[in-house]
Amino acid sequence: METILLMLHGLAVALTPINLLFCAIGVIIGTTVGALPGIGSAGACAILLPATFKMGPVTALIMLAGIFYGTQYGGTITSVLMRVPGESASVVTMFDGNPLAKQGKAGVALGISAIGSFIGGTVSVIGLMVFGPPLANMALMLGPAEYFSLMIMALSLVVAFAGESIVRGLIAACLGLMLAMVGQDIMTGQPRLTFDFQQLLDGIDFLPVAVGMFGLSEMIEYFEKRKPLEIVKADLGFFKVLPSLKDLKESFWPMVRGTILGFFVGIFPGAGPTISSFLSYGIEQRLSRNPEQFGKGAIAGVAGPETANNAATGGAMIPMLSLGLPSSPSTALMLAALIMFGLKPGPSLFSEAPDVVWGLIGSLYVGNVMLVVINLACIPLIVALMDKVRGYLPIIILLLSAFGVYSYRSSVFDIGIMMAFAVIGYGMTKVAIPLAPVILGLLLGGPAENSLRQALVLSDGNPMTFFTRPIAATFLVMTCVSLVLPILLRKRKE
Repeated sequence: METILLMLHGLAVALTPINLLFCAIGVIIGTTVGALPGIGSAGACAILLPATFKMGPVTALIMLAGIFYGTQYGGTITSVLMRVPGESASVVTMFDGNPLAKQGKAGVALGISAIGSFIGGTVSVIGLMVFGPPLANMALMLGPAEYFSLMIMALSLVVAFAGESIVRGLIAACLGLMLAMVGQDIMTGQPRLTFDFQQLLDGIDFLPVAVGMFGLSEMIEYFEKRKPLEIVKADLGFFKVLPSLKDLKESFWPMVRGTILGFFVGIFPGAGPTISSFLSYGIEQRLSRNPEQFGKGAIAGVAGPETANNAATGGAMIPMLSLGLPSSPSTALMLAALIMFGLKPGPSLFSEAPDVVWGLIGSLYVGNVMLVVINLACIPLIVALMDKVRGYLPIIILLLSAFGVYSYRSSVFDIGIMMAFAVIGYGMTKVAIPLAPVILGLLLGGPAENSLRQALVLSDGNPMTFFTRPIAATFLVMTCVSLVLPILLRKRKE
C-alpha cells in the first residue's frame, strides 16, 4: 500500500507542467538522437548534461531518463529503414527489420517495435517499483568492506560484458581507476598524478571525459567513414504502422519473454539493453518453429529484442538508485547528475529524496506513453528530419559539446581534456578496447577507494576483513567467476 501511495506521489511530481515539459523534451531528443547514427544514449546524455545544471534534480533526471529510453525507440528507425543501427541495442533489430522493410512491411516492423518497447518499458517500471525499495533497505546493512567488494564486482561485470577480450576490458577499467586517483590524496592531501598542473588538484571531472569519449569520438569515426546513407522508401502513415492481429499474435510470447529477460539482464552492471537484445534474439531463434526465417524478415526477431532492450532500461535504474552503482554509461551519467546536485546515490536516497526517486519513476510511465504515441504517429516526420539534419550533425555536436563543458566550470582546461579524451576514445575503439569500463572506473574509483580505506582502518589494516565477512567474500567470489567464466566458455567453443 505504501508503495502505491509513493507511486501516486511520484506521478503527481512527474505531471507538474515543468517536469512534463522536460520529459517531453527528453523523449523527443532521445528519439531523434537514436534515429541519427553515431551518437547513442550515452553521447546524448553527456552532451546535454551541462544543460541540466540550472534545473532541479528531479527535472534534470527526468529529462536524462527520457533521453536514455527514447534512444532505444529511435534507434529502431535507422535499423529498419537504413540498415544502420542508431543505437547499439538496435543492431539486432536490423537483422529482420530491414528485410521486412524491403518486403514492403516497414510500417509493421516499426509498429511492432513501438508496441513491444512500450510493453517492455512499462512492465520494467513496475519491476523497479517492486524491487527498488527492498533492495535499498537491504543495502543499508552493508559496511565499507561490502561496498568495496560490491563496486569491484560491478567493475568486473562491466569488463566481462563490455567486449570480446577480458584483457582489453581490464585495461579500460584500470585506466578509469587511474583517472579517479588524479588529484589530492583523500587522507594525506598529497597531490597524485597531477604532473604539476594546478587544474588537476581537484581531480579529473567526469563530464569532459564522458563528452569526449562518447560524443566527440563518435564524430571522429563518422568523418572517417562518411558515406551516403540510403533510406528504404515506405508508406509510414498511421494505419500502415499499426500491426494486424496476426502480427500481434505472433509477437505476443516474444514480447513476454523479452520483457522478463530484459528487466533482469538490465540489473547487472555492464549488461544493459545491448546484451539483453542479443540474448532475446538467440532465444527466439531457438524457440521458433521456423528458425530459418530469422535474418529474412521474422516478426519475432523484431518483437523480442525491441521489448528486451526497453525492459532493460527499467532494470538498469535499480542498482543506480538503490546501490549507487550505474549499470551502463547512460545510468553513470544520471548518477553523476545526482552527485552534482549534492545528493548521495544509494540506499538512503529513497528516504532522503523521495520526490527525486518517485518523481523519476513516475516520469518513466509518462515518458513511455509519450514515446509510443510519437513512434506510431510521427515516424514520417522523424524520418524527414533525420534526412535533413544528417549532414550538419558533426558540427552541431562539436559546438554543443564545447559550450556545455565550458559552461560547467568556465574552464578552457576542461575543453582541452574533452578534446584529448575524444582522441583517446577514438583510438580505443580502433583497437577494440571498450569505453564503458573507463567511465565506470572513473565514477566508481573514488567511492571504492574510500570504502577500501575505511574497511582497512576499521580492521586495523587487516586485509582478511574482505574474506571473513560473508557478504563481502561472496561479492569477491562472484568477481572472480565473472572474469574467469567467459574465458573458460570461449576455450570450450574452440
